Amino acid sequence: HVQLVESGGGSVQTGGSLRLSCAASGYHHSAYCLAWFRQAPGKAREGVAGIGTNGVAAAADSVKGRFTISKDNAKNILLLQMNSLKPEDTAMYYCAADLSTPRCALVSRTSYKFWGQGTQVTVS
Repeated sequence: HVQLVESGGGSVQTGGSLRLSCAASGYHHSAYCLAWFRQAPGKAREGVAGIGTNGVAAAADSVKGRFTISKDNAKNILLLQMNSLKPEDTAMYYCAADLSTPRCALVSRTSYKFWGQGTQVTVS
């Protein structure tokens, strides 16, 4: 079965950096999207960045220029390098997989059928 396991969260000061990892396993699809979503207390879950097997990456406007998504294809690990962190980046970050398409849609979460347990990022 599909498993997504996040790691790398923590607490940092404003302006600091963190790198999140998501180990993905249990599927053999050739065209899919892996993405990061986040959810702050009292707010809706929002798409942060995604990358498809076609190599095309997408990112929310709020993180462009600060966050970089990449994938280690050999190890099937999704990475999110987060720089210049702000307090508003504080949230639980989730790894998600849409196995139906390599095109990453970040506006809606409905096509992402598989989710990790989340890793907390706190910026103060």
